[in-house]
Amino acid sequence: MSFGRIAVFLFVMTAVLGGGHYYLYVRLVRDTALSVRWARAGKAWLGGMPVLLVLGLAFARGPRAFVAPLSWFVYVWLGLFFFLVLSVLATDVLRLGVHLAGHAAPSLRDPSRRQFVSRVLGGAAAFAGVGLSSSGLASVLSGHTIERVRVRLSGLGRPGYRIVQLTDVHVGPTIDRAFVRRVVDQVNALSPDAVVITGDLVDGSVEELRDHVAPLADLRAKDGVFFVTGNHEYYSGADAWIAHLGTLGVRVLRNEHVVLGGEGGFVLAGVDDFGARAFGNGHGQDVPKAIAGHDPSLPLVLLAHQPRTALEAARHGVSLVLSGHTHGGQMVPWNQAVKLQQPFVAGLYQHENTQVYVSRGTGYWGPPMRVGAPAEITHIELLA
Repeated sequence: MSFGRIAVFLFVMTAVLGGGHYYLYVRLVRDTALSVRWARAGKAWLGGMPVLLVLGLAFARGPRAFVAPLSWFVYVWLGLFFFLVLSVLATDVLRLGVHLAGHAAPSLRDPSRRQFVSRVLGGAAAFAGVGLSSSGLASVLSGHTIERVRVRLSGLGRPGYRIVQLTDVHVGPTIDRAFVRRVVDQVNALSPDAVVITGDLVDGSVEELRDHVAPLADLRAKDGVFFVTGNHEYYSGADAWIAHLGTLGVRVLRNEHVVLGGEGGFVLAGVDDFGARAFGNGHGQDVPKAIAGHDPSLPLVLLAHQPRTALEAARHGVSLVLSGHTHGGQMVPWNQAVKLQQPFVAGLYQHENTQVYVSRGTGYWGPPMRVGAPAEITHIELLA
């Protein structure tokens, strides 16, 4: 990314975060008429945090001993900030609704009465924001749900084949080796026939994260471990990661396929990320190339990071698409916003003759919080 783009990004982020923090100051500090001591503390905190957030995001790559604690602080506050803004907005919508309905009491013209209402609404918003962010943090810290999914594939001659899917782990500033080790141990306990990782494994370079992804070499599956790139691999040096994953025993499927399960098995194909072509160097999604020459008598399973690839896959007779990318929204109400970009958000779908499974993701991105979309390790059993 050029210096100019970085400068624009930092300017926009500062403006958005600054505006949001000022909004919180107005509703939670000024309008509630806190005591002088608390008002000064609130003003200093909400005035300084936008700068600290931007600095934390700008310097997210550096010595781990410095970056990790800073990132935890910055991202936890970012999540709390989001839910506080959301909660305060909800109270303002309530105010507006009451006003438009003509139910505003004459007594609200009294400044002391308005102050009382502001304190009640501000307190409710703060309680809701802290509660939502705390539950989201607790969800992340409590570990993963083992999501068990059964999928019927026409033509499968060997029912009971077990695939474990990981996706969107996002090893980076706040997701480290210990996290990856726990995931590997959970996967191995499921005794899969194959492990698939459908992109966005990392947020950082091989040099930065080499030690933190090392436990992936201990994944155990009868037919191997397979990977396709996600958009974040291309922000982190995709070619270097593709080469490094090979040293860990992970096979990267780049618009190609293999046959798994022996006689009566199925074709497993994988494609580059939907947007990879923009990064050049021979990268780019190519579904026809990925399945070229496959045995048409066998079911066809496609690994593709973004769910929207399924729309093209359906035109090529793919039986099942395994995807990630959406995080299931990660935090409400983003699950609704995701629908503007992706046709499938989380869970199992039927699109024409193709089934699509979208995992909510194994890690998280940004704030270490999940609200309404718990992290998952997916255990998929293929049935005839």
